[in-house]
Amino acid sequence: MAAERDIAGKEAPAGLLTRLMQDRAGNTLAMIAAGIFPLLAMVGGGVDMGRTYLSQSRLQQACDSGVLAARKKLGSAVVLDGEVPGDVSKIGERFFSLNFGDGAYGTINRSFEMTLESDYAISGEAHVDVPTSIMNLFGYDEIAVDVACSAKLNFSNMDVMFVLDTTGSMLDKATSGDPKNKIDTLRDVVKSFHTQIEASKTPGTRVRYGFLPYSTNVNVGTLLKSDWVVADWDYHGRQAKSTGVTYPVDQYQTDYTYISGTQVVIPSYTTTGACPPYSVVWTSLASGTNPDGSTYGTNQLNGDDVWCNVSADGASRTVSGWRYTNYTYSWVTKKTGTVMYDEYKWQYKLVNQSTTPFKGATGNDVLKTGMIQLPMYGYPSPTPANLDIWFNGCIEERDTYEIDDYSAVDLTKAIDLDIDLVPSPGNTPEARKTQWRPLLGEISFEPEIWWDGTGTFSKVAAATTNDYLMARWAGTSACPSPAQKLQEMDASAVSGYVDSLVAEGSTYHDIGMIWGGRLLSPTGIFAGENADVAGKPTSRHMIFLTDGETAPLDLSYGTYGIEPLDTRRWDPKKPEGNLTLAEVVEKRFGVACSEVKKRNITVWVIGFGVSLNPVMTDCAGPGHSFEATNAAELEDVFAKIATQLGDLRISK
Repeated sequence: MAAERDIAGKEAPAGLLTRLMQDRAGNTLAMIAAGIFPLLAMVGGGVDMGRTYLSQSRLQQACDSGVLAARKKLGSAVVLDGEVPGDVSKIGERFFSLNFGDGAYGTINRSFEMTLESDYAISGEAHVDVPTSIMNLFGYDEIAVDVACSAKLNFSNMDVMFVLDTTGSMLDKATSGDPKNKIDTLRDVVKSFHTQIEASKTPGTRVRYGFLPYSTNVNVGTLLKSDWVVADWDYHGRQAKSTGVTYPVDQYQTDYTYISGTQVVIPSYTTTGACPPYSVVWTSLASGTNPDGSTYGTNQLNGDDVWCNVSADGASRTVSGWRYTNYTYSWVTKKTGTVMYDEYKWQYKLVNQSTTPFKGATGNDVLKTGMIQLPMYGYPSPTPANLDIWFNGCIEERDTYEIDDYSAVDLTKAIDLDIDLVPSPGNTPEARKTQWRPLLGEISFEPEIWWDGTGTFSKVAAATTNDYLMARWAGTSACPSPAQKLQEMDASAVSGYVDSLVAEGSTYHDIGMIWGGRLLSPTGIFAGENADVAGKPTSRHMIFLTDGETAPLDLSYGTYGIEPLDTRRWDPKKPEGNLTLAEVVEKRFGVACSEVKKRNITVWVIGFGVSLNPVMTDCAGPGHSFEATNAAELEDVFAKIATQLGDLRISK
């Protein structure tokens, strides 16, 4: 029995272990107990990381949205001071918040900051903390999420033509609250626009700028080849004719005596801008009549007496002159006798004038501005005097007709509206129709219109001693600053050009649109210069700015001659459709705009201090017309256009 117990005792432990090994319920419990924490870590980590990834994805979208909105809002003023304006920051933050609200997805500690980079990109950094649900059991209370974003405005090859209204009203302020007049405000915003575009373009991108100031006319003469201009033209001139009658003319001699003050030479210099104005102020200190009948006086002069010599190519002017400072002198005028002179009268008529003095040596050379003297055109008494005739670069348009149906314009007759037609060389009648004509204001008179604008136009005037209106001297034949073809320009070049703009003349929108299109077109007279480069397409844009409604003046001598005398596009006595001259200008503007857009040119129209009429808004099309009532709004408009010209996108 004892042996059996020993044996049983020895066998007892082995049986227990066997039973324990065979008891699966107890073993599984132990394994679960051992693996519960790793399992919780895996599941909890998956849940918390899933929320983290979702938060990160949404945060990135919000960051991108914020910087895109901010960069779109960014105006051109920011590039001048390097600071992000407050309204730009607010827009960016607003879009960020709309896409990722405070506390979204259970996050905390949300933040979003934006920075203006050196290349004018808007960069952003966003942060949130994602509280953990299970991982906090392992000491991870929250997971930090950080994202970065950046939005940049990029530009492809692009041509921008500024067609700018430089009429006399641009000297006014848009509103009484504006610090500057409209022409100075325009100068500022164009400079800012250029700075923004240049700062945003990528290396290797070609962006060119052109300028066409317009008013009564456009100054494009020095851009035209000599073959593109007629050899001679008939102007509404006058000539002095002797009547065979003599009359006495008293002769006088004046002696001058220096008293005090200075008269010094102004050092000569060359400029590409306008000739400085004559600024001498004459002050009479004394005057009277001596007992012998002679007259006397004392005068004082202050200011600059300047004159300009234009270069052969018309691109620059050499300025010379005298500067007077309290320059004082006395004078005495005495009668020396009487001489008999022939009596002359004016014969107002068409006078043919050669244009050869303004042409180059070959047909491919551009026109030259400058002065010629013509005899028998000056004052007829006491003897006919020569008259200085200036060609400043403004032109008369080529052939056209008085359009009776603006829905079906015949461009074979309205050659002025065919913006791509290259003039034919030669002097045949057909070639002359396609060519332009120099505008010569000093030999263009308006019989029988008086200098106050009264009177009735006459195409056949009798010989007379009457001195009728000459548009150039009457101020109704304004010639704007010279136009500039498309070219790459740095800030100094843009500043120099816009600062030289002169505001004068009446508002003729059609000629601005016609020549803006000619200077931009890739298939017209400047096709060789305006073609795409390096196989890269060029986007073409016209920014057309005006501060006034169409306001032509029948007394003006402009692009279509003297309208009531030449009747090339409008006859006041029997106008087609009973249209006024202003209505004709606007309808032709519409035709020209349609021709421009056929060349895949985007037209942007801006009314500065004026409401745009339907002709203007229809020309621009949806989203491309703007109205700015003051300087701040004009700056905002240019900033919006700059943004739309480029490709706004996320850069990282």
